[in-house]
Amino acid sequence: MTILNLLAAVPSAAGSAAPTRLDPLELFLDADIVVQLVITGLILASIWVWTIIVSFSLRARREEARSGRFERLFWDADEPEALVASRKRPDNASARVAAAGLAELRRSTEHGVKDKGATGERVAQAMEGQVAIEADELAERLTFLATVGSVAPFIGLFGTVWGIMNSFFSIGQQQNSSLAVVAPGISEALFATAVGLFAAIPAVIAYNRFAGKVGGFEARLQRFADRVHAQIGRELEGA
Repeated sequence: MTILNLLAAVPSAAGSAAPTRLDPLELFLDADIVVQLVITGLILASIWVWTIIVSFSLRARREEARSGRFERLFWDADEPEALVASRKRPDNASARVAAAGLAELRRSTEHGVKDKGATGERVAQAMEGQVAIEADELAERLTFLATVGSVAPFIGLFGTVWGIMNSFFSIGQQQNSSLAVVAPGISEALFATAVGLFAAIPAVIAYNRFAGKVGGFEARLQRFADRVHAQIGRELEGA
């Protein structure tokens, strides 16, 4: 009779077997409302992080290609000023830098050149200001990556601490400290930390990489501005 009872218990034990792998959706649905809010916020932040990563990559590649084409045309043109003037709305950063310098040159020389050194300095400042504007516009959303990279792990940790506190509260209510009682709540709590790291790690990597690209692009624009300034300086000396 004992053997028959054991054999009869095998199907029911198999049917109630514990899951063999983690189910993120089930962990989220079983979690406390506070932990759910934390996870939802982190997932939304992660989606926005990847949106910024994709959009920045496309924009940076487009800006570099357009600026490179313009710079080649600018230095190959017989009259670079006419090339810039023909573009009513410059569609790249290099064109806007050159336009800023030439616009300042026109304003400073419309009544004749009184001080060549001061004129050249104003032209240089105008182009440097435009270079800074271009760099700031390219990097305008990178601060969000830095914020997510530094804050997301702590937000996830807050969800974990809250979930563990909730698990201990359940232990006190049920008067049972067995692993079967504690494990589900702790698993749901630790899931918040995992989601926080999932949002933070790509954000940190992307921020470091993109900050370097912005710095390189700004240096490239500055070199172009320096060459334009040198060319304008030679023209002023010959005037």
